[in-house]
Amino acid sequence: MKARTRAALVAPALSLAGLLAVTGSASAAEGTASGDLTPVPLNGVDGSGDAMVWVDGTTLTVEFAASGLLAGSPHAAHLHYGEDAANQCPTEADDADGSGTITTTEGVPSYGSVQVSLTTEGDTSGDSALAVDRFDTAEGGNIDYQRGEIEVSQDLADDILAGDVALVVHGVDYDGSGAYDGDTESDLDPSLPAEATDPALCGILSAGQMDEMPAGGVQTGTGSTAGTENAGLIAGGGVALLAGGGLAAGLVARRRRADQES
Repeated sequence: MKARTRAALVAPALSLAGLLAVTGSASAAEGTASGDLTPVPLNGVDGSGDAMVWVDGTTLTVEFAASGLLAGSPHAAHLHYGEDAANQCPTEADDADGSGTITTTEGVPSYGSVQVSLTTEGDTSGDSALAVDRFDTAEGGNIDYQRGEIEVSQDLADDILAGDVALVVHGVDYDGSGAYDGDTESDLDPSLPAEATDPALCGILSAGQMDEMPAGGVQTGTGSTAGTENAGLIAGGGVALLAGGGLAAGLVARRRRADQES
């Protein structure tokens, strides 16, 4: 009698455990966030772009296209977020020192610190914030970036789906010389020119419905290292930087065309 009673109690418990396991896996967050990339005010960039992030639990697939950047030079790009930040792109009012430009540090209260480094390979954490040899080079002034299997925390995945995360592309050319140079020092490292680290394009990624993931799951950027003659100018600022439906359809269609042509 006792054995039958024990078995009767165990069976429902096992069933409940199985139900909880299924429920837990089904509750993983899924969705997308997308937005337009526009020039950071005052920084002299005549560029634009668009971006989309697919969220599947704690795994991201990121695509962004940008134009009007400093050609032939590497451009650090990140997902930025901060609990205490406004979670918006900078405005002219963020020029706190009245210099006439927006530095990376001046932008942090708006877009937050680096959460994901959009490298073409290897580590994607904040530790790679300025891993110049692993960021895309803007051939002809353009970047077309795709990468999947980027692992993040559940908190950051939730922040992305809440529409609170910004995608920021760094690197400007104030004097039109075609290289990272100039007399103005970077706010991250006085041995570097401001052009090397100041933000160029920014976009807040708004939450949307789950669209089809890019075919193939894992995509990478071009991985080009052309233009890394400028790499030494910005590599030292990484630690300081750390402190501091139509769009969706278009991006999906672009991936489909690329897959069909390959």
